Amino acid sequence: MASEFRLKDISSLADIPNVDKVESEVAGIEGGKVLVVRVNDEVYALNSRCTHYGAPLKLGVVSPDGLITCAWHGACFNISTGDVEDAPAPSALNKFEVYEKDGAVYIRAEPAAIEGGQRDPNVKCAVAGPEKVVVIGGGSGTFGVVQTLRELNFKGSITVISFEPNLPLDRTKLSKALIQDPKKIELRPKEWYNAASIDMVSDVVTSVDFGTKTVSTKSEKSYPYTKLVLATGGIPRQIPLPGFQELGNIFLLRFVTDARAIMAALGETKKKVVIVGSSFIGMEVGNTLSKGNDVTIIDTSTTPLERVMGEEVGKIFQKNLEKSGVKFKMSAQVDKATPSTADPSKVGAVHLKDGTVLPSDLVILGVGVRPATDFLNDNPVISLEKDGSLKTDESFVVSGLGGDVFAIGDIATYPYHGPGSDPEKGTYTRIEHWNVAQDAGRSVARTIVHSLASSQPLKPKSFIPIFWSAVGVQLRFCGSTAAGWDSVVLKGDPENAKFAAYYCKGQTVVAVATVAMDPIMAKSAVLMRRGNMPSKKEIEDDVDVLEVAWPKNINIIYITLKSEISDTYNSHYWLHKTENVESSVLAGAIVSNGKLLPSTAAVVVALMKPLVNLVAFLDLAHVKRGTDGDQQLWKRRKLTTYRASHQDRIGTIKFCLAPLDSLGFVNVDSKGITSQGFT
Repeated sequence: MASEFRLKDISSLADIPNVDKVESEVAGIEGGKVLVVRVNDEVYALNSRCTHYGAPLKLGVVSPDGLITCAWHGACFNISTGDVEDAPAPSALNKFEVYEKDGAVYIRAEPAAIEGGQRDPNVKCAVAGPEKVVVIGGGSGTFGVVQTLRELNFKGSITVISFEPNLPLDRTKLSKALIQDPKKIELRPKEWYNAASIDMVSDVVTSVDFGTKTVSTKSEKSYPYTKLVLATGGIPRQIPLPGFQELGNIFLLRFVTDARAIMAALGETKKKVVIVGSSFIGMEVGNTLSKGNDVTIIDTSTTPLERVMGEEVGKIFQKNLEKSGVKFKMSAQVDKATPSTADPSKVGAVHLKDGTVLPSDLVILGVGVRPATDFLNDNPVISLEKDGSLKTDESFVVSGLGGDVFAIGDIATYPYHGPGSDPEKGTYTRIEHWNVAQDAGRSVARTIVHSLASSQPLKPKSFIPIFWSAVGVQLRFCGSTAAGWDSVVLKGDPENAKFAAYYCKGQTVVAVATVAMDPIMAKSAVLMRRGNMPSKKEIEDDVDVLEVAWPKNINIIYITLKSEISDTYNSHYWLHKTENVESSVLAGAIVSNGKLLPSTAAVVVALMKPLVNLVAFLDLAHVKRGTDGDQQLWKRRKLTTYRASHQDRIGTIKFCLAPLDSLGFVNVDSKGITSQGFT
């Protein structure tokens, strides 16, 4: 039963600035804390820690579209509901009633909801209906698909076919900690899948018949589907050089079984470890094994992580690992591996082409992955990209298969719409990030559920790629350099591993990497999503990303409208101008007699140039925020064109909804609207 609890650290809700938050201890709950957030002058109370790794959300970024983004790994939550908006958070936040009374601030909550720190999804389901979703793969993308399907009340059958030796787990921890017990890093236990009526099949997919809509496996079983999600991830690359295929104690790292084998080979005594490849996997494993072992990392590049991070930043990470005793052989080419004199079945040394011989008790390969699509190589209706991936549209639909087949994660090349991409069509990109796979899975689940209820396509929700790494220091990264970058602007104190690196393509900042500079990465990701990221010149001129306000480009105009639904009145609009390929899109809130109309939240009206060609007006009194369709619109959090499903008496227009708090606020007096109060 819910009880009343006083907040120790807040005496008045008025003390919390707009688009900001305060963490407070809860009186009567030992160790209990909540986060109180103000957005658009509405106040909300939520659990105080991210449900991913427990980061304090007081360090996160509140954005005026009603979201809070975790400073560590980019998990994003809806402030008004606590729902997860973006990966990698597995569970939502609890939301609590918050109010003032007798000169203090209180919440009404169940103690367990405060102490538990999260709201797990209700996924219990008894399968009904003809729909059959089959997911091939067992990683982050798969988890995003199946959980979101059940969260959205999908009642059809769900079958996951995976050859991985465990349930979906937090694979990011394998290279960072070499965890050997899958139970410690499973995203959900077996009982959870059973309760959700998700059939987990351990098998190897051998082929897909897209005509008959069936999946065949190595055990000679066949699985029919109405929707198929390909989420097979990546296969670690081997080295086609003498000795690397034949000798023992040469390891890849993809599964818990690989981590176990590496730890078994290490034993209890100090070992000589050679890591081939200064990729993120190679660097993370090197960092982990440097404690108590002699570690050498080899790569053909001049600095570690050079392709992604650049030479200057790569040197910073190299120096950090060198402080831990890791040795580097850069600009080096591997020639062969030779056996140990003590045990000829196992590796004893790695030879470089310059004649250098590196004695080794074990070798770990970290030379990247390739898309796991071998089972599609000879399929007559599938055309793989040169790298083995599948090309998809923005909704991750594989073309030519009736809209019933999706590809996500490491195997998907999709239109990326982040900074530096083609502004109209996006730039086809394959991104091997944990968050991207999970967000794509969530997107596919929404598309599937929407398709069962509507013949109109669902506009996909965009997201900015985010990843993190432990390379002697904690690295945060947002955006993408896949489409290229030509310069890096470094800010902070790089020599002491405290910096922000802004990767630029011309004047556009396409990616941001930070170390010990939270929450710059999270704020940059939000600015990129909203199209408000500062330019290269602004960064060079020392613009503080954390102080960049929103929104930009405010224009105020006065319009008189006649609505045939309500009485004729003069409506004051304040408008925020954004870019749109087809038109000038203006977002506004209807104001009558100096107040926002109660049923009116915000409206975006498509105006063909010039401005006087206003063809229609949508009365939002007919848009009820609580309906399923409108919830989907509100959750998009992006100004995109959408055909009106609500019929007004003036005509059908194209519009989209945006929360008023994403645009700013106005003060109204007898002289009209002023632009005061924008945040």
